[in-house]
Amino acid sequence: MRPSHICLAVLVAAVWGVNFVVIEVGLGHFPPLLFSALRFLVAALPAVFFVGRPKVAWKWLLGVGLVLGVAKFGLLFIGMDAGMPAGLSSLVLQIQAVFTAVVAFAVLGERPARVRVVGMAVALAGIGVAAVHEGASGPLTAFGLTVAAAACWGVSNVLTRKASPPDALNFMVWVSTVPVLPLLALSLLFEGPSRDLEALRGLDWQGVGIIVYVAWITTVFGFGAWGYLLRRHPASTVAPFSLLVPVFGMSSAALFLGESVGAFQWCAAALLVGGVAVASLPGRSSGEPSGKPRSPRGEPSAAPAPSVPADSATYADEVTALEPAPRA
Repeated sequence: MRPSHICLAVLVAAVWGVNFVVIEVGLGHFPPLLFSALRFLVAALPAVFFVGRPKVAWKWLLGVGLVLGVAKFGLLFIGMDAGMPAGLSSLVLQIQAVFTAVVAFAVLGERPARVRVVGMAVALAGIGVAAVHEGASGPLTAFGLTVAAAACWGVSNVLTRKASPPDALNFMVWVSTVPVLPLLALSLLFEGPSRDLEALRGLDWQGVGIIVYVAWITTVFGFGAWGYLLRRHPASTVAPFSLLVPVFGMSSAALFLGESVGAFQWCAAALLVGGVAVASLPGRSSGEPSGKPRSPRGEPSAAPAPSVPADSATYADEVTALEPAPRA
């Protein structure tokens, strides 16, 4: 990669990592479900008028929009509002890589290589360390909601892989149109009209800046820049930069929010990030999905298997972030 492209990849990881701090501050201005709805509303408008028509079927936009936008971000925002620290949230969400592999195995028949299984086991050990620490010092329910959010992210990654979007920015902008009304309805139902109206009436410049950051900077810029890098480099080259997200998330939370990072957190971070890094290593799978072309002699055909577009492959590894993967 060129130095400028490396800098861009690190910048995107920093933007996504700092996003957790911005969301923590934003939850002081908005109820979590309303906040999430506003994030997607501003991410979709007016960008949807400039990215062109959707380039995948609506069933995939609806599926990813509901699972990623409503379930993943709804659970994440509620979990953080319930007391999950911003830095720890940025770390725990990385377990989405494990959920992605499990769902891909169950749905797509993709068997991970042994080295990736080892990496996933190490990452799960990191989650176990974090859970023990959070159970002793913080709300375990909020921790569980964040893990559930990571699981939803894993499901949405597999849906995105099936959709195989050729343009990550176009896909993310159109996906952002889907969660707005469901999140608003859930906010009215569970958070109440009076609380929502109070938050909107009290909107100030800081609140506007927060919405702009989580919508335009982390979503539109973040996914746009990520897609730009994916169009110029292999997914295996770009994806590892997403492992910097919890580094920026935890450090910015300590710097701006005063969150302490003790031995347990560093141990969990080392296990989880290291495990995800190992799980992301290229390698031969331990088995092939059924239906692989074979020659008349019964041997595997020499023709290469259809490739997965780089955008969707890295989306499963990432953000990421996601929003953008992120709170991503």
